[in-house]
Amino acid sequence: MMQSRQSAEDQGETSMQQVRSTAPGDRTGHGHAHAKSILLGEHAVVYGTPAIAVPLHALDLTVTVHSRADEQIRIRSELYDGSAEEAPQRLHPLVTAVHTALALTSGSPMGLDLEVVSRIPYERGLGSSAAVAAAIARAIADLTGTDLDGEAVHDVVMAAETIAHGRSSGLDGRAVASDAPILFQGGVTTAVPVGGRFVFVLADSGHAGSTAEAVGAVRELRATFPTRVDGLIGRLGAIVEESRSLFASGDRVALGALMDEAQALLVELEVSDATLDRLVEAARAAGALGAKLTGGGRGGCILALAPDVESAADLQHSLRAAGATRTWQTTVETA
Repeated sequence: MMQSRQSAEDQGETSMQQVRSTAPGDRTGHGHAHAKSILLGEHAVVYGTPAIAVPLHALDLTVTVHSRADEQIRIRSELYDGSAEEAPQRLHPLVTAVHTALALTSGSPMGLDLEVVSRIPYERGLGSSAAVAAAIARAIADLTGTDLDGEAVHDVVMAAETIAHGRSSGLDGRAVASDAPILFQGGVTTAVPVGGRFVFVLADSGHAGSTAEAVGAVRELRATFPTRVDGLIGRLGAIVEESRSLFASGDRVALGALMDEAQALLVELEVSDATLDRLVEAARAAGALGAKLTGGGRGGCILALAPDVESAADLQHSLRAAGATRTWQTTVETA
């Protein structure tokens, strides 16, 4: 009897997926967002110093929402397929984004079938949770015919990021919404002038990172060694300021040297690990002008600056040979 009842439930679920619940005036909404990579300033940005982030247009996601006849919210994604009420904890930021976006748009409960199709790796410090939240806000706004400005979308992202990471600087939310490099400090975003072509290679360590855990670890280290850690944070912020003129002049060699210095400081903050260190060294050995972890660290990805487009492919090959599970390229240049 237990097997028979379960089978009927499975069939009902399959039927729901194949023929979704519709209502008079059934509508569809779409939203899109891309990943980001922190070039310089991660961790220090939490304490008010600046950071620079670059967009990763090759890593993006799309959210599609359909209205339902009932008030259920159903989610379909690579991580989960089912009811929002029963979603696992790792999906709670997504569910928070849905409810926050609905409150800003329809203003009342509304049934949704929501699908996430993503090319952004999860738990790699690339802003996947912020990108999902931004795309959800845009999709629900599209569905309801609501004009959500950038600040409203950012409010949705911040609600989700608070669940995902605890205390959030707000950088990810701004970076996944920007099509160009940004400098972020104290909640304020400034455009970064680019006077040349910078080709970056991103490599996945194969290990998930936890931004919340890494941020908490730095906070504990600072409580124990305040003078030392404040000095590291201050220098990370100064590196960001120095990098702005290098971006503007197109000086790749000098920017790479700052990336290497930033990595050494992040090692002292104890947010790197053996796998990230190995990939950083492999990138430098393969000709990268500079290489460092990007994001929270303790897993996740590294970012390496290639001398040019032609050498970037060789750099990707070397990083995969050194153990990277995936690699990507991104180019930042004058618009």
